[in-house]
Amino acid sequence: MTQPATVLPSAFEEPESAIDFPLHWLLDNATESIQYRATVDVARLPIGESSRFHGLPYSVGPALELALSQSADGVWNHAILTVPSARGDRFHGVGTINAVRRLVEYGWDRESPPLLRARRIMFRLLAEDDDPAYAFELTPRRGADPGAGRRARTILREAAAATLAQAGYEKDPRLRGAAARIGARLLTFLSSPIAADPLVRTGNQWVLRPDASPPSIYTLIMLAYMPLFRNERYEVIGRLADYLAAPAPRSAPAVATGKDPVLMPHLVMGNPLPSMFAAEADIPWALTWLELAARLGILRKNEGWMSIFDRFLDSRDERGVWHPRKNPVAPRSTNPYAWPNFPLEPSLTGEARWTDVTFRLGLIARLLGRQVNLI
Repeated sequence: MTQPATVLPSAFEEPESAIDFPLHWLLDNATESIQYRATVDVARLPIGESSRFHGLPYSVGPALELALSQSADGVWNHAILTVPSARGDRFHGVGTINAVRRLVEYGWDRESPPLLRARRIMFRLLAEDDDPAYAFELTPRRGADPGAGRRARTILREAAAATLAQAGYEKDPRLRGAAARIGARLLTFLSSPIAADPLVRTGNQWVLRPDASPPSIYTLIMLAYMPLFRNERYEVIGRLADYLAAPAPRSAPAVATGKDPVLMPHLVMGNPLPSMFAAEADIPWALTWLELAARLGILRKNEGWMSIFDRFLDSRDERGVWHPRKNPVAPRSTNPYAWPNFPLEPSLTGEARWTDVTFRLGLIARLLGRQVNLI
């Protein structure tokens, strides 16, 4: 009698190794905000509601400085998306979206007074209108093309949705309504042939097709901080993972408007982190993107990004503390989309130079579901 063929088990995938997270080192060397977030978001240690530990983020000098520079109407500097100049004061001219997101990154609660004051304008920006009074620094100049106001309001609407989501308003029906409209437009774009070929040539330049609506960085942030909404729109995330794995154009996207095309650098046209070389050239942005991808649930699906993350982990010493492979200086960035995240550390000297990156690596590992060993 013929014996049945032996059925070999399917290939067994070894579980990912745990990572060591230097919580004690961070508590000794990091600013209070990083101490707090490392304990709550990475170590996930239970902290009683009455614990004075909750006050740590509110004792950070730069965070207090930022909060106190808010106007009575809840807006910073009558601006929304402006990022302070690297050559100026730390928060000079900062816009409201970036100020709010920075305070959230510092660990401030959405019920803290400055975030409560900013909430009204954030929800107002969600409205589907082209009211120029709510375009702030993006108000079109005289003679601008008719679509300039609409584009400005669209950018601010998506940025406000991202900020409210990050602040923890996912269940608010106003945000969910705006997210549904944004998500529907994104799915339409990703499901169409236009997503694979969104550019047309105008003169000697490539510009976006009029019917192309690629995702903005703000749309991705919004989705990253709305896990319940994301689960309801799983098709969007699946298509988005494929879209973001494709090579991006070399130049920033632009739209054709009369004589000169208008750059739209907030639009994401493909893989924003294509190599380790690109990651090492701008470490704060690389970690900002890796964290965003982890929150979206697409980091594991991209071997290139996972390889970059593993290379960062390999740059930690025996204590679990990250150090750069080349110059022993704290990483900096001019990328405006990394500004709310980096650096949270006010003093980039001594051991404090490595706290931001060390904390972010632990946070990304936790978001990936890796086991985190506290040391």
